[in-house]
Amino acid sequence: MMKRNIQILAALLLLFLSSCANDPQDNKAKYVFYFIGDGMGFSHIALTEAYIAEAVTPGEADEPSSFPLCFTQFPVMGMATTYSASNWITCSSAAGTALSTGFKTGNHMLGVLPDSTELTSISYMIHNAGRNVGIMSNVPIDHATPACFYASSASRSDYFNVASQMPASGFEFFAGGGLYGVKGVDAQDSTKRLELEKMIADAGYTIAYGMDDYKSKKDNRGKMVLVQSGTLRGATLPYASDREISDMSLTDMVETAIERLDDGKGFFIMAEGGMIDWAAHDNDVANTIYEIIDMDQAIRVAYDFYLEHPDETLIVVTADHETGGVSIGRGSGYTIELENVPAMKSDTTKSNLTLDNYMHGPEQLDSVSVKTKIGWTTSSHCGGAVPVFAIGAGSLQFAGRQNNTDIPRKICSAMGIEFNPDMKKH
Repeated sequence: MMKRNIQILAALLLLFLSSCANDPQDNKAKYVFYFIGDGMGFSHIALTEAYIAEAVTPGEADEPSSFPLCFTQFPVMGMATTYSASNWITCSSAAGTALSTGFKTGNHMLGVLPDSTELTSISYMIHNAGRNVGIMSNVPIDHATPACFYASSASRSDYFNVASQMPASGFEFFAGGGLYGVKGVDAQDSTKRLELEKMIADAGYTIAYGMDDYKSKKDNRGKMVLVQSGTLRGATLPYASDREISDMSLTDMVETAIERLDDGKGFFIMAEGGMIDWAAHDNDVANTIYEIIDMDQAIRVAYDFYLEHPDETLIVVTADHETGGVSIGRGSGYTIELENVPAMKSDTTKSNLTLDNYMHGPEQLDSVSVKTKIGWTTSSHCGGAVPVFAIGAGSLQFAGRQNNTDIPRKICSAMGIEFNPDMKKH
Protein backbone atom coordinates (compact mmCIF):
# COMPACT_ATOMS: atom_id res chain seq x y z
CA MET A 1 0.00 0.00 0.00
CA MET A 2 2.79 2.42 0.94
CA LYS A 3 4.63 1.68 -2.31
CA ARG A 4 1.48 2.42 -4.32
CA ASN A 5 0.91 5.69 -2.46
CA ILE A 6 4.49 6.77 -3.20
CA GLN A 7 4.05 5.92 -6.88
CA ILE A 8 0.92 8.02 -7.15
CA LEU A 9 2.52 10.93 -5.30
CA ALA A 10 5.45 10.66 -7.71
CA ALA A 11 3.06 10.80 -10.64
CA LEU A 12 1.41 13.92 -9.24
CA LEU A 13 4.83 15.51 -8.88
CA LEU A 14 5.59 14.53 -12.46
CA LEU A 15 2.37 16.20 -13.59
CA PHE A 16 3.31 19.38 -11.73
CA LEU A 17 6.88 19.52 -13.01
CA SER A 18 5.90 18.77 -16.59
CA SER A 19 3.28 21.51 -16.45
CA CYS A 20 6.05 24.06 -15.95
CA ALA A 21 7.26 23.48 -19.51
CA ASN A 22 4.49 21.64 -21.31
CA ASP A 23 1.07 21.42 -19.79
CA PRO A 24 -0.06 17.79 -20.19
CA GLN A 25 -3.63 19.05 -20.33
CA ASP A 26 -2.78 20.39 -23.79
CA ASN A 27 -1.89 16.88 -24.98
CA LYS A 28 -4.42 14.63 -26.69
CA ALA A 29 -5.09 11.30 -25.04
CA LYS A 30 -3.95 8.43 -27.22
CA TYR A 31 -4.91 5.81 -24.64
CA VAL A 32 -8.15 6.04 -22.66
CA PHE A 33 -9.38 3.83 -19.82
CA TYR A 34 -13.01 4.40 -18.86
CA PHE A 35 -13.95 2.53 -15.67
CA ILE A 36 -17.58 2.36 -14.57
CA GLY A 37 -18.33 1.00 -11.10
CA ASP A 38 -21.93 -0.09 -11.45
CA GLY A 39 -23.85 1.11 -8.41
CA MET A 40 -20.76 2.67 -6.78
CA GLY A 41 -21.60 5.84 -4.86
CA PHE A 42 -19.55 8.09 -2.59
CA SER A 43 -20.55 6.12 0.51
CA HIS A 44 -19.61 2.79 -1.07
CA ILE A 45 -16.11 4.12 -1.64
CA ALA A 46 -15.83 5.56 1.87
CA LEU A 47 -17.02 2.24 3.33
CA THR A 48 -14.39 0.37 1.34
CA GLU A 49 -11.59 2.68 2.42
CA ALA A 50 -12.69 2.36 6.05
CA TYR A 51 -12.56 -1.42 5.68
CA ILE A 52 -9.06 -1.26 4.16
CA ALA A 53 -7.92 0.93 7.03
CA GLU A 54 -9.35 -1.47 9.58
CA ALA A 55 -7.71 -4.42 7.83
CA VAL A 56 -4.31 -2.66 7.79
CA THR A 57 -4.37 -1.41 11.37
CA PRO A 58 -7.10 -3.27 13.30
CA GLY A 59 -8.63 -1.14 16.03
CA GLU A 60 -6.52 1.87 15.09
CA ALA A 61 -8.23 3.06 11.89
CA ASP A 62 -9.21 6.54 13.02
CA GLU A 63 -8.54 8.08 9.62
CA PRO A 64 -9.77 5.89 6.73
CA SER A 65 -8.53 8.40 4.17
CA SER A 66 -5.01 7.41 5.18
CA PHE A 67 -5.59 4.11 3.40
CA PRO A 68 -7.15 5.10 0.11
CA LEU A 69 -7.99 3.18 -3.00
CA CYS A 70 -5.77 3.85 -5.99
CA PHE A 71 -8.36 5.81 -7.96
CA THR A 72 -9.40 8.09 -5.09
CA GLN A 73 -5.88 9.54 -5.16
CA PHE A 74 -6.24 10.77 -8.73
CA PRO A 75 -5.68 14.53 -8.82
CA VAL A 76 -9.00 15.41 -10.48
CA MET A 77 -12.36 14.79 -8.83
CA GLY A 78 -15.87 15.75 -9.81
CA MET A 79 -19.45 14.59 -9.46
CA ALA A 80 -22.08 13.63 -12.03
CA THR A 81 -25.86 13.69 -11.88
CA THR A 82 -27.57 10.44 -12.84
CA TYR A 83 -31.29 11.02 -13.49
CA SER A 84 -32.72 9.52 -16.67
CA ALA A 85 -35.12 11.05 -19.19
CA SER A 86 -38.04 9.31 -17.48
CA ASN A 87 -37.11 8.99 -13.80
CA TRP A 88 -35.19 10.75 -11.06
CA ILE A 89 -33.80 7.31 -10.25
CA THR A 90 -32.16 5.80 -13.29
CA CYS A 91 -31.82 2.20 -14.36
CA SER A 92 -28.47 0.88 -15.58
CA SER A 93 -29.30 0.93 -19.28
CA ALA A 94 -30.49 4.55 -19.22
CA ALA A 95 -27.39 5.58 -17.24
CA GLY A 96 -25.17 3.52 -19.52
CA THR A 97 -26.70 5.23 -22.52
CA ALA A 98 -25.88 8.64 -21.05
CA LEU A 99 -22.31 7.56 -20.27
CA SER A 100 -21.75 6.07 -23.72
CA THR A 101 -23.67 8.34 -26.08
CA GLY A 102 -23.95 11.71 -24.31
CA PHE A 103 -27.77 11.63 -24.39
CA LYS A 104 -30.49 10.84 -21.86
CA THR A 105 -33.04 8.13 -22.45
CA GLY A 106 -35.86 6.44 -20.56
CA ASN A 107 -35.43 3.69 -18.03
CA HIS A 108 -35.07 0.20 -19.55
CA MET A 109 -34.05 1.61 -22.94
CA LEU A 110 -30.54 1.07 -24.31
CA GLY A 111 -28.62 3.17 -26.82
CA VAL A 112 -31.72 4.94 -28.12
CA LEU A 113 -33.57 8.18 -27.45
CA PRO A 114 -36.93 8.02 -25.64
CA ASP A 115 -38.65 7.90 -29.04
CA SER A 116 -36.47 4.86 -29.94
CA THR A 117 -34.26 6.80 -32.37
CA GLU A 118 -30.93 4.98 -32.48
CA LEU A 119 -27.94 6.66 -30.85
CA THR A 120 -24.23 6.22 -31.59
CA SER A 121 -21.84 5.43 -28.76
CA ILE A 122 -18.52 7.25 -28.55
CA SER A 123 -16.83 3.87 -28.96
CA TYR A 124 -17.90 3.99 -32.63
CA MET A 125 -16.63 7.56 -33.00
CA ILE A 126 -13.31 6.55 -31.48
CA HIS A 127 -13.08 3.41 -33.60
CA ASN A 128 -13.88 5.40 -36.72
CA ALA A 129 -10.94 7.68 -35.82
CA GLY A 130 -8.59 4.71 -36.09
CA ARG A 131 -8.27 3.68 -32.44
CA ASN A 132 -8.72 0.13 -31.18
CA VAL A 133 -11.69 -0.51 -28.89
CA GLY A 134 -12.19 -2.98 -26.06
CA ILE A 135 -15.40 -3.46 -24.05
CA MET A 136 -15.44 -5.63 -20.92
CA SER A 137 -17.32 -6.37 -17.72
CA ASN A 138 -17.41 -9.01 -15.02
CA VAL A 139 -21.11 -9.53 -15.78
CA PRO A 140 -22.48 -10.68 -19.19
CA ILE A 141 -21.24 -8.59 -22.12
CA ASP A 142 -24.81 -7.97 -23.31
CA HIS A 143 -25.89 -6.67 -19.90
CA ALA A 144 -26.96 -3.03 -19.67
CA THR A 145 -23.77 -1.03 -19.19
CA PRO A 146 -21.35 -2.81 -21.54
CA ALA A 147 -24.07 -3.24 -24.16
CA CYS A 148 -24.65 0.52 -24.30
CA PHE A 149 -21.19 0.90 -25.84
CA TYR A 150 -22.00 -1.18 -28.93
CA ALA A 151 -25.76 -1.77 -29.18
CA SER A 152 -29.11 -0.02 -29.51
CA SER A 153 -32.45 -1.46 -28.41
CA ALA A 154 -35.79 -0.10 -27.27
CA SER A 155 -35.64 -2.75 -24.53
CA ARG A 156 -32.52 -3.66 -22.59
CA SER A 157 -33.99 -7.14 -22.08
CA ASP A 158 -33.98 -8.01 -25.79
CA TYR A 159 -30.75 -9.87 -25.19
CA PHE A 160 -30.47 -11.79 -28.45
CA ASN A 161 -30.88 -8.58 -30.46
CA VAL A 162 -28.36 -6.80 -28.23
CA ALA A 163 -25.84 -9.65 -28.34
CA SER A 164 -26.06 -9.92 -32.12
CA GLN A 165 -24.87 -6.31 -32.42
CA MET A 166 -21.63 -7.15 -30.65
CA PRO A 167 -19.88 -8.88 -33.59
CA ALA A 168 -21.40 -6.36 -35.98
CA SER A 169 -19.53 -3.56 -34.18
CA GLY A 170 -16.16 -4.69 -35.47
CA PHE A 171 -14.49 -3.69 -32.19
CA GLU A 172 -11.25 -5.52 -31.55
CA PHE A 173 -11.87 -7.00 -28.11
CA PHE A 174 -14.76 -8.02 -25.87
CA ALA A 175 -14.57 -9.79 -22.53
CA GLY A 176 -16.98 -10.80 -19.79
CA GLY A 177 -19.10 -13.49 -18.25
CA GLY A 178 -20.72 -14.62 -21.49
CA LEU A 179 -23.89 -13.54 -23.26
CA TYR A 180 -27.46 -13.61 -21.97
CA GLY A 181 -28.55 -13.67 -25.59
CA VAL A 182 -27.46 -17.28 -26.09
CA LYS A 183 -30.33 -18.44 -23.91
CA GLY A 184 -33.06 -17.53 -26.36
CA VAL A 185 -36.53 -18.26 -25.04
CA ASP A 186 -35.49 -21.52 -23.41
CA ALA A 187 -32.33 -21.66 -21.34
CA GLN A 188 -31.82 -25.27 -22.49
CA ASP A 189 -32.21 -24.43 -26.18
CA SER A 190 -28.87 -24.38 -28.00
CA THR A 191 -30.27 -22.77 -31.17
CA LYS A 192 -29.56 -19.20 -30.13
CA ARG A 193 -26.12 -20.11 -28.84
CA LEU A 194 -25.17 -21.73 -32.14
CA GLU A 195 -26.59 -18.81 -34.11
CA LEU A 196 -24.62 -16.27 -32.08
CA GLU A 197 -21.47 -18.35 -32.24
CA LYS A 198 -21.79 -18.38 -36.04
CA MET A 199 -22.33 -14.60 -36.11
CA ILE A 200 -19.23 -14.07 -34.01
CA ALA A 201 -17.12 -16.44 -36.12
CA ASP A 202 -18.41 -15.02 -39.41
CA ALA A 203 -17.40 -11.53 -38.19
CA GLY A 204 -13.82 -12.74 -37.78
CA TYR A 205 -13.70 -13.16 -34.01
CA THR A 206 -11.89 -15.88 -32.10
CA ILE A 207 -13.71 -17.01 -28.96
CA ALA A 208 -11.51 -17.84 -25.97
CA TYR A 209 -13.08 -19.65 -23.03
CA GLY A 210 -11.13 -18.54 -19.98
CA MET A 211 -7.53 -17.54 -19.51
CA ASP A 212 -6.02 -20.98 -20.19
CA ASP A 213 -7.79 -21.13 -23.54
CA TYR A 214 -6.73 -17.55 -24.24
CA LYS A 215 -3.08 -18.44 -23.70
CA SER A 216 -3.38 -21.12 -26.38
CA LYS A 217 -4.96 -18.63 -28.81
CA LYS A 218 -3.18 -15.38 -27.95
CA ASP A 219 -0.94 -15.55 -31.02
CA ASN A 220 -4.05 -15.05 -33.14
CA ARG A 221 -3.87 -11.27 -33.44
CA GLY A 222 -7.35 -10.82 -34.88
CA LYS A 223 -10.49 -9.76 -33.07
CA MET A 224 -11.38 -11.70 -29.95
CA VAL A 225 -14.22 -12.43 -27.53
CA LEU A 226 -12.96 -13.66 -24.15
CA VAL A 227 -15.53 -15.24 -21.82
CA GLN A 228 -15.53 -17.22 -18.60
CA SER A 229 -14.45 -20.83 -19.01
CA GLY A 230 -16.59 -23.27 -20.92
CA THR A 231 -19.61 -21.43 -22.27
CA LEU A 232 -21.03 -18.38 -23.98
CA ARG A 233 -24.14 -18.67 -21.84
CA GLY A 234 -24.54 -15.46 -19.94
CA ALA A 235 -23.35 -15.47 -16.36
CA THR A 236 -21.53 -13.24 -13.96
CA LEU A 237 -18.07 -14.17 -12.93
CA PRO A 238 -17.87 -15.37 -9.32
CA TYR A 239 -17.61 -12.72 -6.66
CA ALA A 240 -13.99 -11.85 -5.94
CA SER A 241 -14.42 -13.47 -2.52
CA ASP A 242 -15.38 -16.78 -4.17
CA ARG A 243 -12.98 -16.74 -7.12
CA GLU A 244 -11.21 -19.97 -8.03
CA ILE A 245 -7.83 -20.03 -9.74
CA SER A 246 -9.50 -20.96 -13.04
CA ASP A 247 -11.89 -17.99 -12.94
CA MET A 248 -11.26 -14.78 -14.85
CA SER A 249 -11.16 -11.41 -13.16
CA LEU A 250 -11.63 -7.84 -14.37
CA THR A 251 -7.89 -7.40 -13.90
CA ASP A 252 -7.28 -10.31 -16.31
CA MET A 253 -9.53 -8.64 -18.85
CA VAL A 254 -7.82 -5.24 -18.64
CA GLU A 255 -4.36 -6.79 -18.85
CA THR A 256 -5.43 -8.86 -21.87
CA ALA A 257 -7.05 -5.84 -23.51
CA ILE A 258 -3.84 -3.81 -23.22
CA GLU A 259 -1.85 -6.72 -24.61
CA ARG A 260 -4.11 -7.02 -27.64
CA LEU A 261 -4.94 -3.38 -28.31
CA ASP A 262 -1.62 -1.61 -27.75
CA ASP A 263 -0.30 -1.75 -31.31
CA GLY A 264 0.67 1.89 -31.77
CA LYS A 265 -2.73 3.15 -32.93
CA GLY A 266 -3.98 4.05 -29.49
CA PHE A 267 -7.01 2.53 -27.81
CA PHE A 268 -10.21 3.04 -25.84
CA ILE A 269 -11.01 0.56 -23.08
CA MET A 270 -14.31 0.56 -21.20
CA ALA A 271 -14.22 -1.73 -18.17
CA GLU A 272 -17.22 -2.18 -15.89
CA GLY A 273 -17.13 -3.43 -12.31
CA GLY A 274 -20.66 -4.73 -12.70
CA MET A 275 -20.84 -6.87 -9.60
CA ILE A 276 -20.59 -3.93 -7.20
CA ASP A 277 -24.19 -3.28 -8.17
CA TRP A 278 -25.25 -6.89 -7.73
CA ALA A 279 -23.81 -7.01 -4.22
CA ALA A 280 -25.37 -3.67 -3.25
CA HIS A 281 -28.79 -4.78 -4.55
CA ASP A 282 -28.52 -7.62 -2.03
CA ASN A 283 -27.39 -5.20 0.71
CA ASP A 284 -24.33 -7.43 0.94
CA VAL A 285 -21.71 -5.45 2.88
CA ALA A 286 -18.83 -7.85 2.34
CA ASN A 287 -19.12 -8.29 -1.40
CA THR A 288 -19.82 -4.61 -1.99
CA ILE A 289 -16.46 -3.89 -0.37
CA TYR A 290 -14.61 -6.73 -2.08
CA GLU A 291 -15.93 -5.86 -5.54
CA ILE A 292 -14.78 -2.24 -5.23
CA ILE A 293 -11.36 -3.45 -4.13
CA ASP A 294 -11.39 -5.84 -7.07
CA MET A 295 -12.16 -3.06 -9.55
CA ASP A 296 -9.44 -0.97 -7.96
CA GLN A 297 -6.98 -3.77 -8.76
CA ALA A 298 -7.96 -3.50 -12.43
CA ILE A 299 -7.58 0.29 -12.25
CA ARG A 300 -4.06 -0.22 -10.87
CA VAL A 301 -3.17 -2.04 -14.11
CA ALA A 302 -4.33 1.02 -16.06
CA TYR A 303 -2.46 3.28 -13.66
CA ASP A 304 0.77 1.34 -14.21
CA PHE A 305 0.24 1.83 -17.95
CA TYR A 306 -0.31 5.54 -17.31
CA LEU A 307 3.02 5.76 -15.46
CA GLU A 308 4.71 4.52 -18.66
CA HIS A 309 2.76 6.94 -20.90
CA PRO A 310 1.79 9.89 -18.66
CA ASP A 311 1.48 12.45 -21.45
CA GLU A 312 -0.74 10.28 -23.66
CA THR A 313 -3.00 8.42 -21.22
CA LEU A 314 -6.33 9.38 -19.66
CA ILE A 315 -8.05 7.35 -16.94
CA VAL A 316 -11.63 8.22 -15.96
CA VAL A 317 -13.42 6.40 -13.13
CA THR A 318 -17.10 6.95 -12.43
CA ALA A 319 -20.39 5.14 -11.76
CA ASP A 320 -23.70 4.86 -13.54
CA HIS A 321 -25.74 5.32 -10.35
CA GLU A 322 -25.70 4.45 -6.67
CA THR A 323 -27.29 1.23 -5.41
CA GLY A 324 -28.59 0.32 -1.98
CA GLY A 325 -28.29 3.67 -0.21
CA VAL A 326 -25.51 2.43 2.04
CA SER A 327 -24.84 4.44 5.22
CA ILE A 328 -21.66 4.26 7.28
CA GLY A 329 -23.45 4.02 10.58
CA ARG A 330 -26.63 2.38 11.81
CA GLY A 331 -28.88 3.29 14.68
CA SER A 332 -27.36 5.62 17.28
CA GLY A 333 -23.72 6.19 18.09
CA TYR A 334 -20.57 7.04 16.22
CA THR A 335 -18.94 3.68 15.64
CA ILE A 336 -18.86 0.98 13.02
CA GLU A 337 -17.42 -2.50 13.46
CA LEU A 338 -15.89 -3.56 10.17
CA GLU A 339 -13.88 -6.28 11.86
CA ASN A 340 -17.13 -8.27 11.56
CA VAL A 341 -16.97 -8.29 7.75
CA PRO A 342 -16.53 -11.98 6.88
CA ALA A 343 -13.63 -13.23 4.80
CA MET A 344 -16.05 -14.89 2.41
CA LYS A 345 -19.24 -13.46 0.97
CA SER A 346 -21.98 -12.16 3.24
CA ASP A 347 -24.36 -14.64 4.83
CA THR A 348 -27.28 -12.28 4.32
CA THR A 349 -30.51 -14.14 3.60
CA LYS A 350 -31.31 -12.18 0.46
CA SER A 351 -34.65 -13.71 -0.48
CA ASN A 352 -36.40 -12.32 2.62
CA LEU A 353 -34.99 -8.80 2.47
CA THR A 354 -37.64 -6.13 1.83
CA LEU A 355 -37.92 -2.39 2.19
CA ASP A 356 -40.14 -2.93 5.23
CA ASN A 357 -37.86 -5.21 7.21
CA TYR A 358 -34.30 -4.46 6.14
CA MET A 359 -33.53 -2.27 9.17
CA HIS A 360 -35.84 -3.71 11.82
CA GLY A 361 -36.27 -7.37 10.95
CA PRO A 362 -34.59 -10.36 12.59
CA GLU A 363 -30.83 -10.32 12.53
CA GLN A 364 -30.59 -13.18 10.06
CA LEU A 365 -32.06 -10.96 7.32
CA ASP A 366 -28.93 -8.84 7.18
CA SER A 367 -26.72 -10.15 9.93
CA VAL A 368 -23.47 -8.73 8.57
CA SER A 369 -24.95 -5.24 8.23
CA VAL A 370 -26.23 -5.42 11.79
CA LYS A 371 -22.92 -6.63 13.17
CA THR A 372 -20.90 -4.05 11.27
CA LYS A 373 -23.37 -1.24 12.02
CA ILE A 374 -23.79 -0.46 8.33
CA GLY A 375 -27.22 0.66 7.14
CA TRP A 376 -29.09 0.45 3.82
CA THR A 377 -32.09 2.44 2.62
CA THR A 378 -33.18 0.35 -0.37
CA SER A 379 -32.57 -2.84 -2.30
CA SER A 380 -32.72 -0.84 -5.54
CA HIS A 381 -31.01 2.21 -7.04
CA CYS A 382 -30.75 5.73 -5.62
CA GLY A 383 -31.05 9.10 -7.33
CA GLY A 384 -27.99 10.87 -6.00
CA ALA A 385 -24.92 12.10 -7.83
CA VAL A 386 -21.91 9.83 -8.28
CA PRO A 387 -18.18 10.53 -8.14
CA VAL A 388 -15.87 11.14 -11.09
CA PHE A 389 -12.11 10.65 -10.76
CA ALA A 390 -9.56 11.34 -13.49
CA ILE A 391 -5.84 11.51 -14.18
CA GLY A 392 -3.77 12.20 -17.27
CA ALA A 393 -4.16 14.02 -20.58
CA GLY A 394 -7.26 16.21 -20.61
CA SER A 395 -8.27 15.19 -17.10
CA LEU A 396 -8.93 18.68 -15.71
CA GLN A 397 -12.17 19.01 -17.64
CA PHE A 398 -13.71 16.26 -15.48
CA ALA A 399 -13.48 18.37 -12.32
CA GLY A 400 -16.56 19.84 -10.67
CA ARG A 401 -20.26 19.24 -11.16
CA GLN A 402 -21.38 17.78 -14.47
CA ASN A 403 -24.12 15.73 -16.00
CA ASN A 404 -23.41 12.12 -16.86
CA THR A 405 -24.02 13.04 -20.50
CA ASP A 406 -21.01 15.37 -20.34
CA ILE A 407 -18.52 12.61 -19.63
CA PRO A 408 -18.43 10.87 -23.04
CA ARG A 409 -18.30 14.24 -24.79
CA LYS A 410 -15.31 15.23 -22.65
CA ILE A 411 -13.58 11.95 -23.43
CA CYS A 412 -13.87 12.70 -27.13
CA SER A 413 -12.53 16.19 -26.50
CA ALA A 414 -9.58 14.80 -24.54
CA MET A 415 -8.78 12.46 -27.43
CA GLY A 416 -9.08 15.19 -30.05
CA ILE A 417 -11.93 13.28 -31.70
CA GLU A 418 -15.07 14.98 -32.94
CA PHE A 419 -18.17 14.14 -30.93
CA ASN A 420 -20.51 13.39 -33.82
CA PRO A 421 -23.88 11.99 -32.75
CA ASP A 422 -25.00 11.83 -36.36
CA MET A 423 -22.25 9.39 -37.31
CA LYS A 424 -23.55 6.05 -38.52
CA LYS A 425 -22.27 2.98 -36.68
CA HIS A 426 -21.31 0.99 -39.75
